[in-house]
Amino acid sequence: MQLTTNRLLLRPFEKEDFDAVYAFRSDEQVMRYWTVEPETAEEVRDFLQRVQEYPLQKPQLQFRFAVVLRAENRVIGGSGFGITNPNWREGEIGYHLHRGYWGRGYGTEAAGALVKFGFEHLKLHRIFAECFPENPASSRVMEKIGMKREAYLRQNKWIAGQWHDTLVYAMLDAEYQQP
Repeated sequence: MQLTTNRLLLRPFEKEDFDAVYAFRSDEQVMRYWTVEPETAEEVRDFLQRVQEYPLQKPQLQFRFAVVLRAENRVIGGSGFGITNPNWREGEIGYHLHRGYWGRGYGTEAAGALVKFGFEHLKLHRIFAECFPENPASSRVMEKIGMKREAYLRQNKWIAGQWHDTLVYAMLDAEYQQP
C-alpha cells in the first residue's frame, strides 16, 4: 500500500530505511512530542522489524508509512494509521518528521493523505489524532486538514515516567471533503 501526494510518497517502511529513520527517531527535539525520549539504534531496529509484520494482520489494523520526499527519494519522516475500533469504524493518525523538514507543509500533506486513506480506502466513520498541548505545530496540522478540536485531556498519557496532557482532534466521514 502506497499513498502519493504532490511532493510525498507514503510507503511501507523497509529495513534499508534504518539510517534515515534513526536520524529522526534518535533526535530529542523530534521525539519530545512523540515518545518524549529519543530512541536507541536497537529500538529503531525493533520498530522496523515490528512494522514489517503489520501487513500480515487479518484484518490489517495497523499501517505505518515512511514519508518519502519524492523529488529526492529521501525518507524524511514517518506516519501511521491505526484502526482503534473496527466496530465503530474509528482510526487514529500520527506523523513525525526529521527536524530539517519542519515548517514546509510536509506534515500537513502527509496527514491529509492519511485522512484520505482512512475515509476513502478504509471507509471509516471517524478519524482522530492527539498531540501534546505544547506542540502547536501539530495542532495547526490537524486544523489545516479539517480536524476539529474535541478535547483537552489532563494527564491521560503515562510516557517515560511522567503524566502528559493531550489535545484530541477529529473528523467525521460526513465532514470529509474529497480533494
